[in-house]
Amino acid sequence: MPKSGAVRTTREGSVATITLANGSDNLLDPVVMNALHDAISAADEDREILAIVLAADGERFCGGLDVAELQRGGDPAEFATALVKLLKLLPRIGTALVAAVHGDALASGFSIVCCCDLAVAAPQARLGTFEAGIGIWPMIAQVPPLQRMLPRHALRNIITGVPFSAAEAERFGAITKIAAGRVRSEARELAEAASVAGRALAAGRRSFYRFTELPYEDALDAALDSFTTMLSTSPNR
Repeated sequence: MPKSGAVRTTREGSVATITLANGSDNLLDPVVMNALHDAISAADEDREILAIVLAADGERFCGGLDVAELQRGGDPAEFATALVKLLKLLPRIGTALVAAVHGDALASGFSIVCCCDLAVAAPQARLGTFEAGIGIWPMIAQVPPLQRMLPRHALRNIITGVPFSAAEAERFGAITKIAAGRVRSEARELAEAASVAGRALAAGRRSFYRFTELPYEDALDAALDSFTTMLSTSPNR
């Protein structure tokens, strides 16, 4: 499939579905990652969209970076820069983000899932990094799992290169639930539920991820400022 069609966006009501459609494995290269970044940014900027479902065609949800293209002469710095740009964007948007993981989410694909607020996975899906198993450390891909999971749980996968089963990923907090046979519809239902706060979600989601990075008292001070700002600007006041 041409790279121009590797990412597509559809919309139903207040939920946008952004679908990765880059072949069976849905591998990531700079063109695809930048297209995914731009599609998510555009959906986030649309005030009528309150939630985004990230989905995929093909056999896998996402197999990670296109290593074969790198071996054919792709620029590692360009790949890494595009990946970091995408992974930085996901926690910053003000729109609920739900992953519909119908197949394996590996390496950077697992990182994307860990950056989503909620994730539904098929029972047979494998999730995690695999780089250690081929003698490479997942230097960038390890960061989102470390934010989502307890370090010991994340390290079990990162250090061995053996992905989690869907059941393990759910138990360790990497996904929200397992859905047999209706992954995308379950993800959409979660997206609709996550959008109940309306436009208040934008400030709330950003504050949630910001507060997880702050020491406890600093987070409370920041929450106080955000709370008073939210109430003083609320249209319902």
